[in-house]
Order: sequence, then C-alpha cells, then structure tokens
Amino acid sequence: MLKSMGAAKQAVHAEVDEGAAAPVIEHGPAKQTSSTPKILPIVEGVVLVAALVAPLVLQDYLTVFATRVIILALFALSFDLVWGYAGIMSFGQALFFGSAGYGVALLARDLDITNIFLVLPAGTLIGLTVSLLLGGFLLLGRHPSSVIFVSLGTLTGSYAADRLARGWYYLGGQNGIPSISSMTLGGYEFSEGPAFYYLVLGILIVVYLLCRFLVRSQFGLALAGLRENEQRIAFFGYKAQHLKAIIFAIGGAIAGLAGSLYAFHEGFVWPNMVGVVVSTQVVLYVLFGGSGTLIGAVIGTVIVEGVSFWLSDNYRDIWPIILGVLLLLVILFRPLGLISFVLGERERVGSFGAKAKEGVKEKRNAP
Repeated sequence: MLKSMGAAKQAVHAEVDEGAAAPVIEHGPAKQTSSTPKILPIVEGVVLVAALVAPLVLQDYLTVFATRVIILALFALSFDLVWGYAGIMSFGQALFFGSAGYGVALLARDLDITNIFLVLPAGTLIGLTVSLLLGGFLLLGRHPSSVIFVSLGTLTGSYAADRLARGWYYLGGQNGIPSISSMTLGGYEFSEGPAFYYLVLGILIVVYLLCRFLVRSQFGLALAGLRENEQRIAFFGYKAQHLKAIIFAIGGAIAGLAGSLYAFHEGFVWPNMVGVVVSTQVVLYVLFGGSGTLIGAVIGTVIVEGVSFWLSDNYRDIWPIILGVLLLLVILFRPLGLISFVLGERERVGSFGAKAKEGVKEKRNAP
C-alpha cells in the first residue's frame, strides 16, 4: 500500500514536472500563485462565522430551517468526497442517508434507544455497512467498473430501497415511521432550536476538518491522481478500484451520520429519504456550489435550500420552474459551480502540484 502511495505521488509530481515550463492559465478572478494569499481559508472562515452567529439573528422558525440545511450540507459533503475527489458518480447517495434514518427510527421506536452516543454511531455504522456492500458489488469486480455502470447501479439500489420501504408494513409503508422520540443525552432532550443547531454545526465542523485533512493527505494525493488519470495511477501499481471502494464507504458513513441527525430533527422518516429524488437533490447541491472543494458543497446546499424556501413562499405555483432555470444557468455558464467565482483552478484542485513545482524550480536553480 505504501509503495502504491509513493508511486501515485511520483506520477502526479511527474505530470507537474513535465508541464513546469508551460504557463499556468487560471480561469476566474482568483489566480493563485505561490505569492498570493489563499482564498479558500477566507471563504471557509466567512462561512463559519456566518453559521455561528445565525441563531442569534434568525427567528425561531428560521433557526429550525437552518438546522435542517446544515444536516443536508453534511449529506452533501459525503457526495462531494465520492464524486468531487474520486470521480464516482453516485446516484444512490440517499440510500445510505435514508437507511441510517430508518435504522435509528427503529431503534427509537422498538428498543427505546435515543441516547446520542448510541444512535449516531449506529447510524454511521449503518451507512458504512450499506455502502461497503453496494461498493463491493459495483467497484470490486474482476474488471474495472465504468462510470455508467456505477451510476446506474447506485440509481437502481436507491430505487429498489424506495420501493421496498413503501411496500414493507414493518417500516410503515407509504407513511414511514412518524413521531420519533427526541434524541437524548442523559436526561436532556434535544428539541428543535439553538441547542440542536449548535450540536449539528459542531458535528459538521468536525467532519469537515476530517475531510479536509483526508483530501490533503497522502491518500488525498492518490485520489487526485486517480481522478485526473486513473490508467496512469493503475500503471504505477496503485489499486484504483480499492481506493474507490474506500472513499465510497467513507462517503456512505458520513451520509449515514447525516441521515441519523435528519431523522431525529424532523421526527419522522419516509420512503423518499432513500429514493431517487433525494439522491438527485444532493447532486444539485454539489453542482451548484462547486465539486471537489468541500466548502462548495456546503455553500451550494445553503443557497439552493435558501432560494427554494424564499421562492416557495413568494411564488408558490411556479417556484420549481424558477429554481430549475437558475440551476440550469449556473451549470451552463459556471460548470465548476459558484465557488469558481472566487477560487482559481490551482487552489480548487489542491496545492500538491504547486509545492512540487516549487521544488522542481529550486532544484533547477541550485548551483
């Protein structure tokens, strides 16, 4: 494994070395060089400050809405890891999200288990297990899986889970599982409001930092090489399908955590949570904000949900059409998402190539 990591690193650095003499052309206003300040930490800081002060200025019902948006942003992070960094188009991400939601709902209904230190790990484990099973089937075959095969496979899994949930009486059928007990910590119950908001925000921050560390680690460098040129990484001895299965499972675990929080926040689960609609919804979040950046997934979720909320309140009959046109315009004219307005290509992809290029220049300038 370590040898494969080293081979992947040499492959990516070799590509940088080959193009060292060519000028770097940046798209957008944020042209990144070694001497310019990094924009990404500034964007992350602004989003964090806004999230921290939101409950202090929002009305109670808007705080409840903001809590739901943060949970969905956590869900969007899981998809951005899978698609934005590994290039796996998963149209079944809601399968892990909804399965965990149903799992913790059954724990609360049948076993009266609502302790936060039990239900959240259980939901994460459910998402991890389901994603391992599906990922093992789709990604770990004798021959490398194509993008279309994985896309249709995840889509089929999500559709099958939706039909199963609607037809299984034990899961409540079409009505789902209503009136889920509140999540607890000792004798304290987490109800809708600032307490639940800051709990979810804290979890999002921790998961975001872990994801940021992951994609900037040696493992993330291998992912970057896999996304840019899978055949070349495989030629250097790296097991590309194993790497895809690992990141697919990690994404499923994060989606399961988000689904657990969503079930307790909303107080019920229903078949749509595992279905195709929610799976497509998370794709739009990441497309709108910008894939392969993590913060783009968060921003996309906030904007799409916020605009949807405002449009549905002011244009009740035609708001889906207006939202669809807005999404289409962004995808057509900013295919890298809204984050591309402030982030250059170099910083959006990562700093590995920039560091390698600096090292090459130092060696060439050395006496």
